[in-house]
Amino acid sequence: MEHTPAAARLTEAAVAAQQQGAGDLLRIVLVVMVLGCVLTAWFLLRGYKQKDD
Repeated sequence: MEHTPAAARLTEAAVAAQQQGAGDLLRIVLVVMVLGCVLTAWFLLRGYKQKDD
């Protein structure tokens, strides 16, 4: 196993990251989906709140 410098590994990782296609789009879709689920759960569950008058 040969030794590769850290700079070469970082360069290879940056090149590989640029070649990946829908990473950003998928990340945005997942974040929006999670936020939508949280908002929907809050909206539905607030109707079940007990009012102790």
